[in-house]
Amino acid sequence: MLPTVILVHGAFAESSSWNGVIAHLHRDGVRSVAAANPLRGVADDARQISDLIRTIDGPVVLVGHSYGGAVISSVAGDAGDIISLVYVGAFAPEAGESAIELSQRFPGSTLGDALAPVPHADGTADLLIARDRFHAQFCADVPEHDAALMAATQRPVAQAALEEQSGPDPLWKRVPSYFVIGEEDRNIPAALQRSLAERAGSRRTVEIAGASHAVAVSHPAQTAGLILEAARVGAAA
Repeated sequence: MLPTVILVHGAFAESSSWNGVIAHLHRDGVRSVAAANPLRGVADDARQISDLIRTIDGPVVLVGHSYGGAVISSVAGDAGDIISLVYVGAFAPEAGESAIELSQRFPGSTLGDALAPVPHADGTADLLIARDRFHAQFCADVPEHDAALMAATQRPVAQAALEEQSGPDPLWKRVPSYFVIGEEDRNIPAALQRSLAERAGSRRTVEIAGASHAVAVSHPAQTAGLILEAARVGAAA
C-alpha cells in the first residue's frame, strides 16, 4: 500500500497551491491531504500537523513548501509512521535556525523589499507580499492571471513565525529526505537550498531550470514525480 501524502504549504500561499501536484498524485492512485498550515509559529504549526498525522492510518510522506519545510522538520517523530520528507523550495532548518536567518545566509533573496506588513494592536505583525510585487517575487514563471489569483488568496504569515528558531532534533536527521529546487527562486536562494539538501543527506535533489519559488505550481508533474518516488522507495524500505 502506498503511503498518504500530506502537503504543507508555506507563507504567502494556501492549500490550493498544491492542486496541480494532487492531480498528478491521484492519477497514480496516491491519497493526499493538503493541510491548512496556520502560519503562526514553527512549534505551534508543527503541533497542528502532528495532530493531523495522528488521524492517518498507515505510512505518511510529509511534503513542505517554503516555511512549510521548517514546519515538517519540527513535526513530532512519534506522530505516525513518517517514511519520507520532501522539501519543495523549502527550508530544512537545524536546531536554533530561523527562516529569516537562513534566507540571508546566501545572496539572492529579494523578499524583504516585496513585503507589506500588517501591524496589529498588540505590537505584533503579519506579513504579506505586496500585490504589485507578487508575480515577479513569488511566481514569475506562472501565467499572469494565475499569479493574480495567488496574490489575492495568499495567507499572511506571522512575522514571529519567520523569526522563530527551530526546535531540537529536526526530523530530517532521522527520516530520508528529497528536495525540489527552483533555480530562479527569489524567496529562498537556490544556493541555500542546495546546501540544506546536502546537509540533510538528500536521497535525490531535483533542480528545475527557470523555476520560481512557486515550483509546485509551475512544475506540478516534476514535483509530484519526486514525491511519488519518495513514497515508493519509503514504502519498499
